[in-house]
Amino acid sequence: MAALSAERRRPSLSGWSGRSILGVLLVVFVLFFAVPIVWLLLAVTKSSKTLVVANPFSLGSWSDLVTNWHQLFDFQDGAVTTWIGNSALYAIGALVITLLVSIPAGYALALTEFRLRQALLVLTLVVMLIPSTALVLPIFLELNSIGLIGSPLSVILPMSFFPFGVYLTYIYFSTSIPRDILAAARIDGCNGFQVFTRVALPLAAPIVALVAFFSFVQNWNNFFLPFVMLPSSDGYPVQVGLTSLLASTPAFNPSSAGSDSVQLPTLALGTIVSILPVLVVFLFSQRFLVAGMTAGGTKE
Repeated sequence: MAALSAERRRPSLSGWSGRSILGVLLVVFVLFFAVPIVWLLLAVTKSSKTLVVANPFSLGSWSDLVTNWHQLFDFQDGAVTTWIGNSALYAIGALVITLLVSIPAGYALALTEFRLRQALLVLTLVVMLIPSTALVLPIFLELNSIGLIGSPLSVILPMSFFPFGVYLTYIYFSTSIPRDILAAARIDGCNGFQVFTRVALPLAAPIVALVAFFSFVQNWNNFFLPFVMLPSSDGYPVQVGLTSLLASTPAFNPSSAGSDSVQLPTLALGTIVSILPVLVVFLFSQRFLVAGMTAGGTKE
């Protein structure tokens, strides 16, 4: 009996082996993603020569960081500043239209009955499965036929098409808004529009924030659509503008050596600057994002 009790208390070898393998895999994945980020953050503090000859994970100097900063924002007479402004215009403009369309559309699909409702829901799901790059060419031909190519609308309007936001809103209104509250609002004299704006929309603040975040991130990081729609670099967003920085880096394009060339640390700094707005938005919206992601987890 004592031997049996000791056997039960003895840790299982297979259990320890499984945990060890899982721990090793987690460490490998953390290193796989963390090491490049750490290298990128340290690279912007170095000169081009120091980046090559010094320890890859050594810290550079403040003066080299300032030099890289000035070189980045002096590139092509301040093109980077223009690209960031363009990205903000496209992302925010598309975000506004997305919210004005997606939230009411999801509400209508969830809480109103009309003909072809089920067909629209299925169509929304089908469109979600289509890669966005596959739609760029037909959208280009459509916008070219009405003369919008090269204008901000050629980027903003396609970015505003966000079926994922419609479906996300549909799920929330279907599962998390008590129908009794909406019925009570109608009894109190609210019409359909007032029920939506005064009752349903305030309750849906977490999901509105979630849709806004996903839309902004997708719009800010969109590369292929503006690359095709905008023929002039003056209209580029920052993600497309990075290709000009890359083409002006002698390490990747030896023929670019000259007065307007940029070095690897400057290119690394441009990469960090291009993702900073997304990081800032994420940091300031974490509370709403968590609330939005857990919304709809329970039914009424």
